[in-house]
Amino acid sequence: MSSNENAPTPRSRRERPAKPALTRQGIIDAALVIMRDEGLNKVTMRRIAAALDTGPASLYVYVRDTEDLHAQILDAMLGSAGVPVAGAGTWRDRLRALLSGYRDVLFQHPDIARMALSTQPSGPNYMALADAILALLAEGGVADQAAAWGLDLLLLYPTAVAVEHSDPKTPAQRDEEFSALAAKIASADATRYPHVARLGGELMSGDGRARFDWAFDVLLDGILAASSRTPTE
Repeated sequence: MSSNENAPTPRSRRERPAKPALTRQGIIDAALVIMRDEGLNKVTMRRIAAALDTGPASLYVYVRDTEDLHAQILDAMLGSAGVPVAGAGTWRDRLRALLSGYRDVLFQHPDIARMALSTQPSGPNYMALADAILALLAEGGVADQAAAWGLDLLLLYPTAVAVEHSDPKTPAQRDEEFSALAAKIASADATRYPHVARLGGELMSGDGRARFDWAFDVLLDGILAASSRTPTE
């Protein structure tokens, strides 16, 4: 009896189910799944191609390069930030809430926070976020140029804060580092570092929320002040 008698009969390719059509959104969706399960460093063209049962070269028909892919991932995540232009509270309160939502998205996804500093998004969610910020600044009477230039600052600060807190250290490790820094400042030589020694308590005061709100007010007050000056000043 032939040893191949019980071997499975090969299936014709025509009998196999057709693969879903490759699309830009399908590629982004696959990238998001990989990022959530394995981290952003695993989001490569080769890994996505394997997940979609295709070759890496075929992805470049829909995605320009890895940076383009990262920008699309960032834009997809920004969809959960929300754009509360209308609603209760002053325009300033709503702008603070909007930027806090943006910050929270980045805090929940540390890999995205680091990526946001080097990747310029331009998708629909980013455009909606930018438009909402500009609308609120206009409602507050901010001049067009100050609003346009201020947009970068208002987005950069929460991004930088999120990146600062995006390291893989445990809470215990962060507390240890904070305590070590506090001790270093408390013991600063007043002769060599007079201002650090004098303001040591203030340097370490305030929680993250208080400092974020204070920085927001500083930035917005500066934008409002710049709004009253001509561009040549």
